[in-house]
Amino acid sequence: MFPAAFVAALLLFSGCGNDSEKVIDEGNRLEYAAKVNEVQVVPLQRQDFQMQLLSNGKLTAARRSSLRFSQSGTVLDVKVGNGSRVAAGQVIAELESSDQKAALESAQIDMDRATLDLQDALIGLGYPLAEQENVPEDVLRRASIRSGYSTASLNLQKAQRNMEGTVIRAPFDGRVADISLKAWDNTGSEPFCTVIDDSVFDVNFTVLESEYPFLEKGQKVRVTPFGGGSREVIGRIATINPTIDKNGQVSVCARLDGGSSLLDGMNVKVTVERTVSSQFVVPRNSVVIRDGMEVLFRYNKNGTSDWVYVHTLKENSESYAIEANSDRGATLSEGDLIIYSGNLNLADGSHVSIKE
Repeated sequence: MFPAAFVAALLLFSGCGNDSEKVIDEGNRLEYAAKVNEVQVVPLQRQDFQMQLLSNGKLTAARRSSLRFSQSGTVLDVKVGNGSRVAAGQVIAELESSDQKAALESAQIDMDRATLDLQDALIGLGYPLAEQENVPEDVLRRASIRSGYSTASLNLQKAQRNMEGTVIRAPFDGRVADISLKAWDNTGSEPFCTVIDDSVFDVNFTVLESEYPFLEKGQKVRVTPFGGGSREVIGRIATINPTIDKNGQVSVCARLDGGSSLLDGMNVKVTVERTVSSQFVVPRNSVVIRDGMEVLFRYNKNGTSDWVYVHTLKENSESYAIEANSDRGATLSEGDLIIYSGNLNLADGSHVSIKE
């Protein structure tokens, strides 16, 4: 027979590895104390809940223009590079234009000659130079045709357009992208470059047919680039295409403010938000699955936890809007202390203490 003290010591040693029980030696009697779980709680209250719809989208500049020379020829000078900022009307590139300049000068000479001929014709009709501003319209039109003035004017306009066609100018303030030619290259059918107005962006994304009722024009969206390290940008839904595509999705476009962190064609995460008032809102960690059902744990003043069946009505990245599962006899009231940390291993009636 082993001494009683040895047996008690052996039992004490073997119980040291059990986290759920504490062994107390009081003479020859052993008592077991239940483990107390440390938890964190939040008071339950009704509040506004931010519903969220998540999607992926692509940014496009609200204004972008592919530019090409209207005349064919050899590139003489490229005055900017990819990424350069340009102002409206600024010259981006020029073609070698000696033929167009000669044609413009010839057209101007013809125009000057025709102007003199028109003046002579009007003098012959009894309208001196000082009074030619008052010539009747029908008389002036016939004299312009007979003198060659009308034809010369059209030819001059054409020569001016041809000359202007050897120059590419920025149609608006923006940045230059996709330059396809360099000096002394010959022009082709492809655009020479693109100008992007990066002050305002659109984000295009799709939602499921079942999510269509969630959307409305003017609704707030949050956009975050997938690349990370860029700030979140706020926008509003501008258009909702009122058709369902072959994949059962609806196309949506939102207008954003631009910024240095955004680029045309960038892939982004889109979060559409909508406020629903007077909801019981709890942190996502509060709700756990037990027996295939959603439950949370409520803290009792006697230091135990209550198992409460719930339904999650709505969710976002941080919270759930919930209601008690009345089919299971569950109830919830404002002011209930909801356990949101330390609840993974809890059961109904578990001993708990609030962690400071």
